Amino acid sequence: MENNLDILIIGAGPIGIACALECKKRNWNYLVIEKGALTNSLFNYPKNMTFFSTSEKLEINDIPFISNNPKPNRDEALEYYRRVVTSNNLNIHLYETVEAVNKENDEFQISTNKKKYISKRVIIATGFYDIPKLLHVSGEELPKVTHYYKEAHNYSLQHVIVVGASNSAVDAALEIWRKGGRVTMVVRGESIGERVKYWVRPDIINRIKEGSIDAYFNSEIKKIGTDTVDIETPNGLITIPNDYVVALTGYLPNFKLLEQCGITSSDDEKHIPTYNTNTMESNVPGLFLAGVICGGKETHKWFIENSRIHAKRIAQYIEKKL
Repeated sequence: MENNLDILIIGAGPIGIACALECKKRNWNYLVIEKGALTNSLFNYPKNMTFFSTSEKLEINDIPFISNNPKPNRDEALEYYRRVVTSNNLNIHLYETVEAVNKENDEFQISTNKKKYISKRVIIATGFYDIPKLLHVSGEELPKVTHYYKEAHNYSLQHVIVVGASNSAVDAALEIWRKGGRVTMVVRGESIGERVKYWVRPDIINRIKEGSIDAYFNSEIKKIGTDTVDIETPNGLITIPNDYVVALTGYLPNFKLLEQCGITSSDDEKHIPTYNTNTMESNVPGLFLAGVICGGKETHKWFIENSRIHAKRIAQYIEKKL
């Protein structure tokens, strides 16, 4: 086991990186463990994605983020956070998965798929992008169904259903249509989401109005076949031809990890974990939460720009107790 860690941070996204920077400034013995690539969630975003936030709101530790346009894209964000990590020589282990966190006496024992660690404190900053919300319909396991969207080229000249009406679904629908795909949107609600980027929402609404993109509102997929999809609409069940289903219905945090650590949560559907909003410490002393994981199922409430302060809150609280 690696002993004498002051802090072990789970997750190397922007907020995990911010936590590591706070540890380094204080000369604490820390380690960041990430199961995927550096900033794994951002890496899995669509290639042409543009952030809603401006670049200065994505900055961490007052390190300037310079982008070509006021709202940076995915590649610029990856370059920024990668340079922050490399220029500060942060201690990060990639492609290593945390399997268990157990507290014994005043120390945490952390087991991964590669080794074991002992740390005085643990910060969970794992985000929410790895567990998709499933449709739970027949045919969802077919290879033509995906819960992630990367780019549009492979959907050209194909019949594509995009499920959802959030930013990710709208971006995918527009890009696939512009690359020659025949797009049908299936939306459980009555309209395109109100939180869709303000410069994109009129575009998708106009494309639907003119008939370039078909859309079924107040509707749900009932069955996915090899070359068709059944959709329950307000006017009854319909079947349409289909080559691909891109189900962008949202994602969930790793609640199993939180439960295994002993972190409790609200009993309602929001599943918000228990933590002190001033210190970010959970109901397990010495175990802290940072970033979007704090929102439970309300993943739209926490972003980089409003949760980067979590790193400072945690570090300042720990510093006072030392």
